Amino acid sequence: MKRRTDLPVLLLHNVDSSWSPDEIAQTLREVSALESAIRQEGHPVVNVPVHNSNLKTILSLYDPDDYVVLNWCEDLPGLAHSDALVAHTLESLRFSYTGSPPSVLALSWDKPRVKRLLKKHRVPTPRWKVYTTSRIRDWKEFPAIVKPAGEHCSIGVDKGAVVLGEDELRARVAYVLEAFHQAALVEDFIDGREFHISVLGDRNVTMLPPAEMDFAAFNDVRDRLCTFDSKFTPGSDHYKEIRLQLPAELTDSEYISLEKTASSAYSVLGCRDYARIDIRLRNGVFYVLDVNPNADISYETSIVCAAEVAGYSYGAMLSYLINLAARRHPRFGNLCAPETDRRAHGETV
Repeated sequence: MKRRTDLPVLLLHNVDSSWSPDEIAQTLREVSALESAIRQEGHPVVNVPVHNSNLKTILSLYDPDDYVVLNWCEDLPGLAHSDALVAHTLESLRFSYTGSPPSVLALSWDKPRVKRLLKKHRVPTPRWKVYTTSRIRDWKEFPAIVKPAGEHCSIGVDKGAVVLGEDELRARVAYVLEAFHQAALVEDFIDGREFHISVLGDRNVTMLPPAEMDFAAFNDVRDRLCTFDSKFTPGSDHYKEIRLQLPAELTDSEYISLEKTASSAYSVLGCRDYARIDIRLRNGVFYVLDVNPNADISYETSIVCAAEVAGYSYGAMLSYLINLAARRHPRFGNLCAPETDRRAHGETV
């Protein structure tokens, strides 16, 4: 797809007053890098911070016919799990925006529903069960991993999430029920290679070079996983010791199988423009652990690193997403080239 670099962009992002000063400063640095990268591609940009939950009022200053929205508003301040509401509001105001539609964003929070959908379409996912009580007598497969059934970003996942027996399982399920006030998802723990797969596209999709999370520094099975600390706590053992290998070393047959699994999961859930899919390999089978249709696209994330390995700058990747959204725009859509199958033409972005 030939990119237009003159498309005007509204850069929508949230800034929550409840965050710490360091968190706000970090977010603003990431927004600045994002805005700079888009501008360097040639796009005119209007920076639109969202400081409260009244998104309609904030957007009332802008005509949807004049802009494409780069939606980096992960939540409305004060409203947890509101990314779907952001997308719904944008649609209700007729804005064309990057990322998945509200139904997909809402679906992604419901891990049991996601797993049922994957199973229905024969996309491998670890065996699982949901519990609303710690009185468990029907789970016999260990090691297992226990997670909150409705969270993202590895919230509720630490070393203690991996359990090796029935007593540990009951204790961890009780912890999740009490700490997160939601059901516990118990899964067969796939103690194998883990890949974070970035997928781009709308009608046609492309897998960027696979990133592998290297757990070689850890001997204990409980440590061989991506925890909340590994993503958000600098100085923690998981943050320091888990290595990123990009691109991952794969045989041709492994690559083909991984691409098929990732693309199938992306399509089954109805993802649009971009997503990150977490996958593990055991005994030749790639199992989908999680699908995140609202993956972070700030400058140091795996999706950006994967695009760079594929030969595309940060700005070019963002411009590509903007162009995908522009194809859905009532005015710009007629001026944008149709999305082609990039694999057939030797292109990725």
